Amino acid sequence: MNIYAIIAIFKFEMSRTRRTLMQSIASPVISTSLYFVVFGAAIGSRMGQIEGVSYGAFIIPGLIMLSILNESISNAAFGIYLPRFMGTIYELFSAPVSYIEIVIGYVGAAATKSLILSFLILITARFFVDYQVLHPVWMFCFLFLTAITFSLLGFIIGIWADGFEKLQIVPLMIITPLTFLGGSFYTIDMLPPIWQKITLLNPVLYLISGFRWSFYGISDVQVGTSLGMIMVFLVICLTLVWWIFKTGYRIKS
Repeated sequence: MNIYAIIAIFKFEMSRTRRTLMQSIASPVISTSLYFVVFGAAIGSRMGQIEGVSYGAFIIPGLIMLSILNESISNAAFGIYLPRFMGTIYELFSAPVSYIEIVIGYVGAAATKSLILSFLILITARFFVDYQVLHPVWMFCFLFLTAITFSLLGFIIGIWADGFEKLQIVPLMIITPLTFLGGSFYTIDMLPPIWQKITLLNPVLYLISGFRWSFYGISDVQVGTSLGMIMVFLVICLTLVWWIFKTGYRIKS
């Protein structure tokens, strides 16, 4: 394992974040703060508690998950797409660096950015609502696994995309709608029975539910099921990345 190569890729990607600090960090934090102002302070103050938790506190896990899913995908996708677009990726392939080290470097940097962002949002939320974290270790586990999994998905999208517009298709057209419909702002018990069953088909529901359990001990589905779904997503993404490098899909032409 070439540790120096991994560190070099990691540092390069993290330095790109420092150069685009407003876009990478400030913008998502400000956007999430607006959700806290509107839904947490304004609307939440007029709503009752949900399973013993104030509405403003209830939506925190969903908002963090919304940010971490989109940012993980975007950071990893742009990270690998830009070298492909500029042609510098072939210099990387010609260096004594294995595919595993390339993936660890790019995915690790994207996941790190998402984790930093999630903790900044947690700190920001404290200014608007009171909340507690009953299971901090499990909270970090859910954050870590989600960040790694969706950074891998972003890496796959960055390889697949043949234009900048395609980099945003999955986050905007698929991930964001699934997150909003996955219990970010409500519990599925509020829905009619038929819609509860339909919502269970939404994979993001399991991520949000497990993450919310780590805060308040409440969830829409079993915690073990949530953790299992994350592991399934992780295995699928790892398999796709292995297939990409095995076949040379969009990286050898």
